[in-house]
Amino acid sequence: MPEPIPIKDHEKETRLVNKRLMACAAFVAAITCALVVRLYVLQVVEFDYHSTISENNRVHVLPITPTRGLIYDRNGVLLADNRPSFNLTITRELATDVKTELDEVLNLLHLPAEDRSQFDKAMKQARHPFVPVTLFYELSEEQIAVLAVNEFRLPGLDVEPQFVRHYPLGAHFAHSVGYVGRINEKESKALDTVEYRGTQSIGKTGIEKFYEAQLHGHVGYEEVETNAQGRVLRVLKHTDPVPGENIVLSLDVKLQEAAEQALGDRRGSVVALDPSTGEVLAMVSNPSFDPNLFVTGISSKEYSTLRDSIDRPLFNRVLRGLYAPGSTIKPEVAIAGLDAGVVTPQTRVFDPGYYQLPDFDHKYRNWNHSGDGWVDMDAAIMRSNDTYFYDLAHKLGIDRLHDYMAMFGLGEKVSLDMNEEAPGLMPSQAWKRSTRRQAWFPGETVILGIGQGYMQVTPLQLAQATALIANKGVWNRPHLAKTVDGVAPMDEHPMPNILLKDPRDWEQVNHGMQMVMHDARGIARAAAAGAQYRIAGKSGTAQVVAIKQGERYNREKTRERNRDNALFVGFAPAEHPKIVISVMIENGEAGGRVAGPVVREIMDAWLLDQDGHLKPQYAAPSKAPGDPHV
Repeated sequence: MPEPIPIKDHEKETRLVNKRLMACAAFVAAITCALVVRLYVLQVVEFDYHSTISENNRVHVLPITPTRGLIYDRNGVLLADNRPSFNLTITRELATDVKTELDEVLNLLHLPAEDRSQFDKAMKQARHPFVPVTLFYELSEEQIAVLAVNEFRLPGLDVEPQFVRHYPLGAHFAHSVGYVGRINEKESKALDTVEYRGTQSIGKTGIEKFYEAQLHGHVGYEEVETNAQGRVLRVLKHTDPVPGENIVLSLDVKLQEAAEQALGDRRGSVVALDPSTGEVLAMVSNPSFDPNLFVTGISSKEYSTLRDSIDRPLFNRVLRGLYAPGSTIKPEVAIAGLDAGVVTPQTRVFDPGYYQLPDFDHKYRNWNHSGDGWVDMDAAIMRSNDTYFYDLAHKLGIDRLHDYMAMFGLGEKVSLDMNEEAPGLMPSQAWKRSTRRQAWFPGETVILGIGQGYMQVTPLQLAQATALIANKGVWNRPHLAKTVDGVAPMDEHPMPNILLKDPRDWEQVNHGMQMVMHDARGIARAAAAGAQYRIAGKSGTAQVVAIKQGERYNREKTRERNRDNALFVGFAPAEHPKIVISVMIENGEAGGRVAGPVVREIMDAWLLDQDGHLKPQYAAPSKAPGDPHV
């Protein structure tokens, strides 16, 4: 018998449906309330915050890189300018797949694998959003065309015209003007992130580095409105950048070329100063290099070639080279002896060809092994007599000798705007105790008298010490910048002038240096032959390696790079100096014979006109009857 069919309970079903409807209504009401609350929070409570976010998504601030200041020589010849270049950039926010696009660029432009690693380095550097990163400089027309054809496949990549630093005279001023290069990660962290937004390069050496703040200028801005894809729709606000300041250097292109020609292909340096102002007229470090290689990033191969060269073209010999000065410091030692009162111009010393300390057997040889007999100060300077200056140094003692040499700037930085300058070394008893933990020996004082031993100086310091003799003790710190944006640089920490007890001592030493060049027995008389002006000079030949007692220097048995250095310092016209020159030739052997003619050739280039006559402004001033003269 079939089961009976149950009768529907309509009342129960109605209650169930109503409960479900009420639950749904409550859920919908809750969702609605939540939405209303959220809308209130977004539209009212957080209105300022979200409106700012929205505005930032729509409006972007793009930097406008300032134009770098130009650098000229004293006559207006351009030494560093800015050349337009078409460069490849990428904006990361606009690129779909950065890695794939960079690989594609490498293939399209047929670039070496080394450039791919450079791309990665550039992309890793910190930067602001929507600021393009420069990947490749100086695209050729063919490369630009290839990129234009494939533009649709490379979103975020653009070819942009930019200014790139250029050095028209290349290697001629690499060590003075210096160069700019790409900003590295360390520099990026230390730089003002606002001022350097969009800037790709910074001064690395020379004037480019020292005056970086003045040359760089101030960044400009553009506020632009963009769409969702980052494309610029319109410019809302524009602030022009402030170009960098132009710098006029005291260097003279023609004198620089004359100095380079006089030095030839020999390793060495030349620095020429105006003693009355401290202006550097020429500065040569040979061999040199092309600074343009560094502007947009030098290849590893090219850098290795420069870095590993035995001739060290990257090394600035004028500022960084430390050499024994040899006999070039004898005029300063003579000034010290006169002012300290241990000798007079008439004091004579007998030279048998060597010098011995009391109660010591060791012989300190004169370069002239047969000796010069009795010599006074004039003869000692003229003949560069070692024995006289051995004796003078011993009489002075190391403490007084150190203090006088320090007054001439030996052993410390002397320049105003050359931050690469090495301080050199003027030793003392305290220095030896602190560094060598040893006592000072009398023999070490003796050899300092002829510029040997621990003493090390730069060619710039030698030039400045000589300028002080030419200038009778008046300090004018050497500097390269003649004007920065039309204003002459100021020396905020001037050196004290050298005040002698008897100012006539300056003339005494000046006279001895003139005898070096013009006396019949002068050691460098050949270099002054036929000169239309008086020259005051001093040669120097400094040992690179020590020679044992009793042995003589033999160039044939000495390796070329172990041979003596040749040095020469001088100024002219001797009566009213207008130029001071310091020449150092590595392993040149004979200062008077090798470096002296270089000095003469540079002096002629500065003091004589095209017809070989002394320029009127350098002629000796007329003197009234009875005026003292040497």
